[in-house]
Amino acid sequence: MAVNADRTLVKSPPELWELVDDSDLMRRWCALLTGRGEHVPVAVTSRDDGERIAWRSADAGPSAAVELSLLEKGFGTKVSITATCEWDVPGDTLESLLDELGSPQRRPFARG
Repeated sequence: MAVNADRTLVKSPPELWELVDDSDLMRRWCALLTGRGEHVPVAVTSRDDGERIAWRSADAGPSAAVELSLLEKGFGTKVSITATCEWDVPGDTLESLLDELGSPQRRPFARG
């Protein structure tokens, strides 16, 4: 079952790319989509740096695949997510993933 969601976020494409091109985020999202409470091994299946990335779960458990694209739009970036899973994914799941990307990122203070 494939589900889609998109939203324009007030972040630049490079800022969002830094967030989504992260193996921890990919494993966590696949765990959420497959209903597992752990980080799921993933394999990147396609990458167009700064614009599009796709990955899938890479083990024998329930499978999930995610494709995410970024498109500069006005003062932000249009983020589109397509998730394909073995079962229905609630629509609000992808919305919560977009919320995560759009939220302010906490960065530790550097001590000099």
